[in-house]
Amino acid sequence: MNLKLKNPLAFFDLETTGINITHDRIVEISILKISPNGEEESLTQLINPGFPIPLESSLIHGIYDDNVKEAPQFKDVAKSLVKFLEGCDLGGFNILKFDIPVLVEEFLRTGINFDISKRKLIDAQKISI
Repeated sequence: MNLKLKNPLAFFDLETTGINITHDRIVEISILKISPNGEEESLTQLINPGFPIPLESSLIHGIYDDNVKEAPQFKDVAKSLVKFLEGCDLGGFNILKFDIPVLVEEFLRTGINFDISKRKLIDAQKISI
């Protein structure tokens, strides 16, 4: 990949318990981070939402309660995630309307202010419209 980046670019996707930004929780986060030198790092983490995953959501993303019963909760991985995303611009599909607000809410519940104001945000859905 030959991108001219100033900052690392983290493409990410969330799977959640539903579509309510303030109520629902992350059950999986996947990130591909590309550094300005072209180095790539990836991270995929199942997350226990702390309550049962609704069947209608599991039927969409394929993640069921049994898949996350031994997984850490978001509060247990929040510090390592914020460190992994430190200094990164963010990219993905529909991240402006869903993924970023959900991620910010999850961080706020742990007392971490995940400030996106100084990050570039690239939403493929917005580009394709």
